[in-house]
Amino acid sequence: MLNYLWGFMIIIGVIVGAMTGKIDAVNAAALSSAKEAIVLCITMLGFTALWTGIMQVARSAGIIDAMTRGINPLLRLLFPDIPDKHPAKEYIASNMIANFLGLGWAATPMGLKAMQELKKLNQDKEIASCDMCTFLIINISALQLIPVNIIAYRTQYGSVNPTEILGAALVATSVSTLAGILFSIVARKLARSK
Repeated sequence: MLNYLWGFMIIIGVIVGAMTGKIDAVNAAALSSAKEAIVLCITMLGFTALWTGIMQVARSAGIIDAMTRGINPLLRLLFPDIPDKHPAKEYIASNMIANFLGLGWAATPMGLKAMQELKKLNQDKEIASCDMCTFLIINISALQLIPVNIIAYRTQYGSVNPTEILGAALVATSVSTLAGILFSIVARKLARSK
């Protein structure tokens, strides 16, 4: 659906540019945007390599395992239907830790694996389980200590202090995550009462 929407907007832009005699401006904007996209991709690649490397060092040093053990009580509270030592919990913990560290691209593969494992536990293959919905909500709200993507964008576009948003990002993601958790708990109780 988005492909059609973007295609439609591009076609309309070209038509309007041609009809108003500003096709040169459309061409210049397209070329400028393409150059900017490449520079942004290279910048993001650098940030991705740095933080993925830091995540691997943390995993090798046992920091990720320690963090996983630290959030295990929270996982038991949020996902009471998942048995202990189930692979889904490990994937969920890795996803949450990667999101917390601002590594959304590193969190995505773990999130997909977690959903596959949660699907195996789901009795009804047509409707998402409460655990699947809870995980999706927490993954989307993504409590972040270090919003690496935003810092990279701000750096790319010349911000004087790209990290000044750390406090605001932490507050915003804390509130969204807390709201998601509360919603999940209430929804689970309502689903069980039916």
